[in-house]
Amino acid sequence: MTRTLWDSTVGKKAIMAVTGLIMLGYLVAHMAGNLKIFFGPGEFDGYAHWLRTMGAPVLHEEWALWIVRVALVAAVVLHGVSAYQLSRRDIRARPAGYVHRRARASYATRTMRWGGVILALFLVWHILDLTTGTVHTGFRPGHPYQNVVDTFSTWYGNVIYITAVLALGLHVRHGFWSAAQTLGVGNATRERVLKTLAGLLALVLTAGFVSVPVAVMTGLVR
Repeated sequence: MTRTLWDSTVGKKAIMAVTGLIMLGYLVAHMAGNLKIFFGPGEFDGYAHWLRTMGAPVLHEEWALWIVRVALVAAVVLHGVSAYQLSRRDIRARPAGYVHRRARASYATRTMRWGGVILALFLVWHILDLTTGTVHTGFRPGHPYQNVVDTFSTWYGNVIYITAVLALGLHVRHGFWSAAQTLGVGNATRERVLKTLAGLLALVLTAGFVSVPVAVMTGLVR
């Protein structure tokens, strides 16, 4: 049964839909956590500390955080591999391409593949920048607020982050709608509601994530 699900086109689309929704839930929570930076270093650093101790005293320090990380890595890998394999199947099915080059889908639809690549590269940079500090000059372990301010005090930190967030917005807008279609949206009324919800989610996530570097650039957060 598992083998059939993974091998079939419908199965891969279902896996992409489920893993996409898992990642979307994480993004909403992550954005909400990021916005705590507007309440000052005490609030933001306290939230970062809570992430490492959540689940205590049942779980040891960082156990719950690592469970979340492993689940997210699994979702990202399954999502990416499924997307790549579906893309290859699509290319093999239409090797000659279309005779007429008329746009067949929205801008977000046509940039989903490149958007996924941009987000994957950004994820690596983001971890090396604010989690391990590998590419972050002056990184201070245990001081997440200051590390975030330092990152967004550089032009390249802002360019990388904002570019990735814009790609994320397009990805979420189309991805949420695609997931709803794959899992079954029902009648036309539900389709309209879900399309509207997809747009709102993309807008809220984009605005929420971008607000942090903008706040640092304008001196609202420092």
